[in-house]
Amino acid sequence: MCSAIRYVMTDRISEIIASYQCRIMDMPYVPATSYGRSSHGRNGIATKFFLTLLFSDKALSLQFLKDVGLLPAKLKCPTCGHDMSWCADLNRKDGYRYRCRRRTSASGCSVSMSIRHGSWFQHSNLTLAEVMFLTYDIVRRVSANAIQREHQFSSSTIADWGQYCKEVMLEYVKGSSQRIGGPNKTVEIDESKFGRRKHGKGEQWVFGGVERESGKTFLVPVQDRTADTLMAVISDWIEPGTTVISDCSVAYRGLEAHGYTHETVHRTIGFVDQQTGAHINTIQSTWRHVKAYLNAYNRKKDYIYDLAQYMFTAQCRAESMDEFTKFIHIVSNRDWSYSPSHNDTAAAT
Repeated sequence: MCSAIRYVMTDRISEIIASYQCRIMDMPYVPATSYGRSSHGRNGIATKFFLTLLFSDKALSLQFLKDVGLLPAKLKCPTCGHDMSWCADLNRKDGYRYRCRRRTSASGCSVSMSIRHGSWFQHSNLTLAEVMFLTYDIVRRVSANAIQREHQFSSSTIADWGQYCKEVMLEYVKGSSQRIGGPNKTVEIDESKFGRRKHGKGEQWVFGGVERESGKTFLVPVQDRTADTLMAVISDWIEPGTTVISDCSVAYRGLEAHGYTHETVHRTIGFVDQQTGAHINTIQSTWRHVKAYLNAYNRKKDYIYDLAQYMFTAQCRAESMDEFTKFIHIVSNRDWSYSPSHNDTAAAT
């Protein structure tokens, strides 16, 4: 999907959120605000208070979830192919279900299905409101302790659903990422160690690059810093013809043979070459931001997911998009019919 279409679809979700913010403002129990302020969000950007007010009205919240595409607006009967009807059902947690009411000459079709069928919610036993609150906090990077205090979720529920959300971000980042650099472009590259060593484990090397002209970034966890490993990543992420600036590591000696213009900086002297002016200050600044963003004690196997969330957030900021709105867009445009079950995220305690 081209970037222009992604912008349009994300803007559509923002418009839907904005319309529901206006509807909520007209509700009699919503507190008034002053000086044009709004505690339930503005310009199509949701807040936690907006979600709280939205889910205080079950019918309104369900219509919202259908409008943004998180719940199916209609379902086809798997038996007869007829459009199923949306019916109230107080015996179900969600209060509604889909039911086929088609009448034939012989008998009626009475297939019944959950309103979550084929949606992001289908494998969770949490309520729809709980899923939205939990997702909002995870995308906004609220700490697990704060989420647990506010919502009384178990630590395993928070961890599992957090992993679920990060898997969505990782898939999106992989699918939307583009190679950086090219003629007349400069990319700074470097490696940095993440984590703290404990019992011989916990450290992870990450290789990254930043295009100066645009700020576009790639971050890739690597097993080692050998020439073969790093050159493979460079070939995957950086276009030939790019001016690449690095330190004097022997791993980068083959860059020119691969079609790159190579400039170097001596780390022992500093991050700026006094003669040529070449520097790697941009990538060094990126490392500081990333390390502040990530948990220093994270497990090695999780770095790829946390880096994906960092890149997802950075991409949203570069595009001036709200992270939660963007996440809704990603989820609503994915087919969840064949997604693996996440029953381990099912119960809040």
